[in-house]
Amino acid sequence: MNLDRRTAIAAGLGAAAAAAAPRATATTTPHHQGSRPLHAESPTDTNIPTARDPRASKGRYLSLLTTTEPPHPTGWYATYRVQAPHPGPYALTAIATAPVETPHTETTASYLQLSVNKGEFTELARSQPHWYESPPAWGDLSALDLGTVDLRRGDNTLTFRVTEPTVLDDTVAYALSLDRITLRPLHPHPAPPALREATVPRRRAPHPAHLHLTLDGPAPHPVPVRYTVTDYFGHRATSGRTTIPAGATTTTVALPTDLPAGHYRVTAETDHPLTPALTTAFARLPSTAPTPTAPFGVNLWASSLLPPSRLPEFAAALRDMGATWVRDGQSWPAAEPVPGTYDTAHHDRTTRTLRAHGLAVLDVLSPAPEWAMTDASLPLPADLRHAHRYARRLAAARPEALQLSNEPDVDTTFSTGDAHAAFVKAAALGVRDAADRPPLVVLPGFAQSGPFQDLVLANDVVRYADAWAFHGYPDPAQAGEPAVPGASEEQHALARRHGARVPLWMTECGAFLTARPRRDLPYARQRRQARYLVRSFVEGFAAGNARQFWFAGPPLHDDGVYFGLFGRDFAPLPAYSAFAALTSLLGAAHYAGPAEQLPAGTRGFVFDNGRGELVTVVWAERPVRIGTTIAYDIMGRRLPGGTVTVSLDPVYLLTPGARTAVAATPPARPHLSPAEHIVLSQRYPARNAAPGKQDGDAPAPYGYRLGRRTRMAVDVYNFGAEARYVTVEPAAMSDGWSVRAVGDARVRVAAGGRVGVGFTVRAGRATRRRKDVRLTFRGRLADGSDVPPSVALVHLK
Repeated sequence: MNLDRRTAIAAGLGAAAAAAAPRATATTTPHHQGSRPLHAESPTDTNIPTARDPRASKGRYLSLLTTTEPPHPTGWYATYRVQAPHPGPYALTAIATAPVETPHTETTASYLQLSVNKGEFTELARSQPHWYESPPAWGDLSALDLGTVDLRRGDNTLTFRVTEPTVLDDTVAYALSLDRITLRPLHPHPAPPALREATVPRRRAPHPAHLHLTLDGPAPHPVPVRYTVTDYFGHRATSGRTTIPAGATTTTVALPTDLPAGHYRVTAETDHPLTPALTTAFARLPSTAPTPTAPFGVNLWASSLLPPSRLPEFAAALRDMGATWVRDGQSWPAAEPVPGTYDTAHHDRTTRTLRAHGLAVLDVLSPAPEWAMTDASLPLPADLRHAHRYARRLAAARPEALQLSNEPDVDTTFSTGDAHAAFVKAAALGVRDAADRPPLVVLPGFAQSGPFQDLVLANDVVRYADAWAFHGYPDPAQAGEPAVPGASEEQHALARRHGARVPLWMTECGAFLTARPRRDLPYARQRRQARYLVRSFVEGFAAGNARQFWFAGPPLHDDGVYFGLFGRDFAPLPAYSAFAALTSLLGAAHYAGPAEQLPAGTRGFVFDNGRGELVTVVWAERPVRIGTTIAYDIMGRRLPGGTVTVSLDPVYLLTPGARTAVAATPPARPHLSPAEHIVLSQRYPARNAAPGKQDGDAPAPYGYRLGRRTRMAVDVYNFGAEARYVTVEPAAMSDGWSVRAVGDARVRVAAGGRVGVGFTVRAGRATRRRKDVRLTFRGRLADGSDVPPSVALVHLK
């Protein structure tokens, strides 16, 4: 964000808003003459100021950037008068800032609300892929598709309004840049009515389902509509005809009452040959509600991916699907724009909404603000007391858990595993000391096992945490059905080597789906995602994962890759229904062991669902027949007894009356001692910073780059309630290295204080260049208790 925009935020709108004068009326032109832009800087009424830019229409545009609350009840608004040559639907586009990041800019705006002819305001609540794929216009502005509006012949008004803030680089503000607006008739006049929307409200079987069909305007005469409903496998579930009465815009059709759980596609069309068919999808939920304490989670990232008006319904959809946890986060730079001044109200509202819908929240700490970092500490604060205070502040909002960072091993950063471990300790202490019953502390979600994670663990961070975390994705280059990676097995083996007695959470899992702009995913790819979702959760729980989070819940397009359980129009994908069936049937998902006596090429895993049933989840490379009495398909539909066909689409086999031992309860959270409230952190001059990592596969060496003689310090932080005397001692090094204290290594550290202890590190004549060696410092309190160590890697450059 440039200096001018910072100044605008600091000053608010003030006189600039007052100076914004009413402008002239604008018109549209008939369809055969094309469309005509409305100059956004010329509204009939507004309280948003204008800015100058030679690239803008007529050199000016509306520019809103303020932290000032919008006036009540108008909000920040701009009203335009429009002359329409004939009534009907018009396509509305604008040159403006998008509400999400796009490939050409990270600048975002607030979500717009629109009122036509003084009607009710509605949010332009399109999905992230819709906005993300907007072509660039100029600067940070894009060519945005704002949907359609119904205009009457003659005089009309359009009012754009901003009432919700957006999260910017280092603040939460109300933001909008609006250059010009274009209205284009959708059809020649007189136009045949076209279907705008087909929806089926989410219901749990066997409750009745109803199809609602909506035209893009009132029907001039009765409009016949044909519709077809097909299931996940492409079989026709039902079809029929209905009529939208003259003068109406909608009609409702009752679907069959015996429609089973699953994913369904709807195709509807009118009899007019010039109007296109409409295709959408809906989910029919299983009759058995999911278990409230089940271990299923979803990544949300609401501030980046969800329009504010959609959050309550989206949270309800996730809970109905069987998710019990969501993983979300907020921007630390925006939440603490200056030291000690917090603005978390925007994110706190999101957390309250999620919890009101029965979802537990795992909040994630983001990289630190610029004011807290140095070149050597990026992306961590140079002073760990900032991390302690910020984590304590987040814990006060009472999320169920706090994760201390996201994929630090693949960030572009100059921080090392030892620096990140010190940050984790400081933040964990901030969380643990925030309340008598603080949120759970979850270790960073590592992208992959490797040197960075090994070094973090060597610093004895597990004692500060309630859960270990990691991520796992299939190889994006793999063709066909993606294979579940071995990340779970690797991490559980690593945890055993470190003697970790905490549950392991897989805080991201998902599949990479190739996406094309402005196109829905091919249906074969949607089914592949559904199959992978089931296998990923099943194999993860079988490996011992205590909780697992799918990435992601909302629609998400990122650089040609699609994630999400919903399509571009927020209609559920097959993976949504697969998730609902999985949670309904697996219940508590206690792993009981591998399935036995299966045909070749078949895999199976047995779970206790906590309801007195064993559930065997099976799939096969090629279709095979298996005998059973009770079975359900991947969508949660009950199958006929006898034998069932098992294929790439998983099948659930139930054995009633069986029960296995419930998984052991994790050990109680230990009280952290005064020695554990002391954090040691090695500090080196910027010239000795470790090589910057572009990804987790960066080659060795990984440690600090030292000369033959290097002065450094060990910062001693005291996050306890009383002053402590701490003695810092280096451990013996290998490969000819030596370490000696500069001055007294015994220091007094006040409560909440920091003291640096100087050391000189020397390389011997035989020390090899570019070979990482561990440098360990230990601390001891006056009573002899040991402080957790600081372990770094160093090498001779």
